[in-house]
Amino acid sequence: MSKQFKVAAVQAAPAFLDLQAGVAKAVGLIEQAARQDCKLVVFPEVWLPGYPNHIWLGPPAWAMQFVGRYFENSVQAGGDEDRALAEAARRNGIQVSIGLSERDGGSLYIAQWHYAETGEVIKRRRKLKPTHVERTVFGEGDGSDLAVLDTSLGRVGQLSCWEHLQPLSKYAMYSQNEQIHCGAWPALSLIADEAYALGPTVNNGASMIYAVEGGCFVVAATALVDKAQRDLLCQGDPMLEAMCQLGGGFSRIYAPDGRSIGANLDPFEEGLVVADVDLGLIAFAKASADPAGHYSRPDVTRLLFNNKPARRVEYFSVPAESSVVSSFELTEDR
Repeated sequence: MSKQFKVAAVQAAPAFLDLQAGVAKAVGLIEQAARQDCKLVVFPEVWLPGYPNHIWLGPPAWAMQFVGRYFENSVQAGGDEDRALAEAARRNGIQVSIGLSERDGGSLYIAQWHYAETGEVIKRRRKLKPTHVERTVFGEGDGSDLAVLDTSLGRVGQLSCWEHLQPLSKYAMYSQNEQIHCGAWPALSLIADEAYALGPTVNNGASMIYAVEGGCFVVAATALVDKAQRDLLCQGDPMLEAMCQLGGGFSRIYAPDGRSIGANLDPFEEGLVVADVDLGLIAFAKASADPAGHYSRPDVTRLLFNNKPARRVEYFSVPAESSVVSSFELTEDR
């Protein structure tokens, strides 16, 4: 296990509703991080094929115009795009945590896939509970998606967006001795003027507090809204443009003491936030407060945590001649 190394948080606009272009852009960012000697690069929430901002801009009937394209440009486990991302991780010798819209059968999920530097899949996870109108697009994950796993860099976990505001989910993660946390966020500019809780102060604060509570490093990646995405969604309507503002990039990397490390980018600038992490600092942070260890009071409060996969179908028997492969078998390493 490495103790000191560089990590990168992506801050970039997606190639909205263009999966092939998005994968190509992702590969370029993976290569850029590897050239800077980073050992892990973290991408924003559903960066492939982009966060569906349209669900916040109008009624469901209006947003239906984007449903088909969004579905078709979502990613399938085992598909060409999955293989291209895995190959980019392997070729560049870097771990990749990427947020994407996962297509499984007829459903979509807010997913984070974690590739090892060998190109092997470490974890495929899904957001447990999509937030507010996200539920009009995405299904739910299960307890197996709250996982912290051993890697060559240390114990790594992932959460998306407002999962960082779920106290019990966070506690389940802390209890697994997480050392490096991959936080995936959308652009923090969408209706931020009308809803303060959706803006950068609150959401970067959530990442900072996660670092302090968990005694871990947090790599928090946010997307940008660019002119191409805004023009496609807003169609020249000034009222919609006021809600879907450009920029929104607030990628940060936080140390276990809560400080922001690495040079931050302008909210409208694409690039990487890069920082050196030293896992040895975690011991000092947890000497003061380890909420799932010496700082806990299990005689007063405890967490019930069901981390079993919630399969939709249990097969009692499968005919030997059957060639059907369930979608769960394709993604059982989630």
